[in-house]
Amino acid sequence: MAETTVDGLRVRFWKNAPADLTRVLRSSAAHGEKTFLVYENERIRFDEHFARAAWLSHRLRDEFGVRSGDRVAIAMRNLPEWPIAFWAIAAAGAVVVPLNAWWTGAELEYGLADSGAKVLFADAERWECLAPRLPLGSVEALVVARAGALPEHVRRFEDLAGAPPPGIDLPEVAIRPDDHATLFYTSGTTGRPRGVVGSHRNICTNLWSVGFARARTHLRSGAQRPALDQPEENPAFLLSVPFFHATGCHSILLSTTALGAKLVLMHKWSPERALELIERERITTFGGVPAMAWEVLESQAFARHDTSSLRSVRYGGAPAPPELVRRIDARLPGRIPSNGYGMTETSAITSTNAGEDYRERPDSVGVPVPVCDVRVVDADGRELPRGEIGELWIRGPNVVKGYWNQPEATAESFTDGWVHTGDLARIEAEGFIYVVDRAKDVVIRGGENVYCTQVERVLFEHPGVLDAAVIGVSHRVLGEEVGAVIVPRPGAVFSGQDIRDHVAAQMAAYNVPAHVWIRDRALPRNPAGKVLKRELKRELAPPG
Repeated sequence: MAETTVDGLRVRFWKNAPADLTRVLRSSAAHGEKTFLVYENERIRFDEHFARAAWLSHRLRDEFGVRSGDRVAIAMRNLPEWPIAFWAIAAAGAVVVPLNAWWTGAELEYGLADSGAKVLFADAERWECLAPRLPLGSVEALVVARAGALPEHVRRFEDLAGAPPPGIDLPEVAIRPDDHATLFYTSGTTGRPRGVVGSHRNICTNLWSVGFARARTHLRSGAQRPALDQPEENPAFLLSVPFFHATGCHSILLSTTALGAKLVLMHKWSPERALELIERERITTFGGVPAMAWEVLESQAFARHDTSSLRSVRYGGAPAPPELVRRIDARLPGRIPSNGYGMTETSAITSTNAGEDYRERPDSVGVPVPVCDVRVVDADGRELPRGEIGELWIRGPNVVKGYWNQPEATAESFTDGWVHTGDLARIEAEGFIYVVDRAKDVVIRGGENVYCTQVERVLFEHPGVLDAAVIGVSHRVLGEEVGAVIVPRPGAVFSGQDIRDHVAAQMAAYNVPAHVWIRDRALPRNPAGKVLKRELKRELAPPG
């Protein structure tokens, strides 16, 4: 490790980590004819991937006039075109804007407008969603993958990235470690999604942090320590989370690209399909959010498939019940279970808990990686002693610069390089972090953040709703589900399904309440008028 100054603040960083994303991409070409991406019956080698990304990067600059700092958006499901576009944009010196592929047309349009994206890469489904909304503000060029007939002004991804000239290399672009690299959108608790500005240093930190976590796990088990930049033998990852999440991009895509690992993509999540791919592709690492691990372990198809290739099961992004690690040991004995903590604002990994540490402390999210500092503070920002509960703050080279064009939100969430997570936690004497609650009004459903105030805003738009509150309902597999408590207007008549349909028409599917309670009495409130959601949870959705 070493120290440097970033925006006037001293930070520790991995001194041997790549300085920028182009160095990761360039090094990946050395893996040559090894298989990189697998999607359905398609296979793309590392050398093919590098050539397509390099060729597309040149065309972004030469044909679309993309320059350093320009924003270029991606709105796709997990297709092979997604990482090709990601690396091409980064190599062009532009800022990658991954948009949530589950968003509605209106939400996608907002992301494009807010980011000021100059070019949009989309798949056929997102194209159909956005076509009626043309023109799209700042977007000057549209590139669509895997589509049928397209208007003349829309380019085909295959035409741009296909058939790269022999010996193609990356364009010569000056990129510094702290230049903007990505703009990931994460929903705010009081408004529309906010763009989180990540730098090349933020993202590349993950590569060495993942390697450190693996080395620590081996040492704690008594095994020989592997080198941070050396992969396991014949590594193969099953990607079950979206690329447009920090985990899918920063932790998994970055690692597999750098280490020469096979990355197997899924068209859509299915535990049965996951088991088929684990067997067919000899997957060594599987995970995602805890819900996915649960579904694979509990699938009726589990016993019919060969899972002997699996070496580790990794997950995060949502609350993981302690019994999950015990279930992994029962169904997959000898494998390494791994949990962790991070958020978009920390570019994914902050802490990890794996192997024997995880078995001994199944309710902890682990210890921070060495380049990260963590503290627990009171309401005034004063650090609390070990063992006391307060808000978790994090500082390190992985912590982002702030929110895009939102200085007030940035000032509220960042203090002298520390990001305020909004999570309540305690840190025990040995440095293990225990997240005990969330200060933010958010439900985490299968890894997706559902912000209660946003859903409530939509509920209040229903003509029959007088009052409403959204709460989290514990769920063994998903972690939580969305629950809505509704007080109807006098004389109004509607059903729970009417409420679900109303939300579904305006928001992505993961925001739709799975539980709807319609009551004829007022919601409980404190003297300040705030709904007492804990009382509602105790009354309607007790744990268990």
